[in-house]
Amino acid sequence: MKKTFLFVCIENSNRSQMAQAFAKIWGGDAVEAYSAGSKPSGKINPKAIAAMAELGYDLAKHQSKSLKEIPDITFDYVVTMGCGDACPWVPAKQRIDWQIPDPREMDAGEFNQVRDLISAQVEKLVLG
Repeated sequence: MKKTFLFVCIENSNRSQMAQAFAKIWGGDAVEAYSAGSKPSGKINPKAIAAMAELGYDLAKHQSKSLKEIPDITFDYVVTMGCGDACPWVPAKQRIDWQIPDPREMDAGEFNQVRDLISAQVEKLVLG
C-alpha cells in the first residue's frame, strides 16, 4: 500500500510544490504525494519551476491548489511549512511542521538553498 503525503504552505506556489515533487522523486511508485495551499496563488512561481528544472523535474506541469481540491482521505503524513494558524486541520496519521522560510522573494542562490533543504527533509521523511 502506498504511503500518502500532503505538503501544505500558504500559496502552494513554492515550498509545498517542491516538496510534492521531491516525494515523487525520492519515493517513486511507493508514494502518493499531494500539495495544497491555505490561500493558493493559482500559479507556480517561475523561480520554483527554474530551480526544479535544474534537477531535471518539470514543475510547470503542477497546478496551485487549495485544500478543498485534495482527496478526502486520512493521509499518512501531513507536512505544513510556514502557514501557521492559516493551516486548517486535515486528517493525518502524523502531522509535522517544518519551519522553512518562504523563498518567494529570494535570489536564485538563496532559493536553491531552500530547495535543497526541502529535498533533504523530504528524503529523510520518505526514505526514513
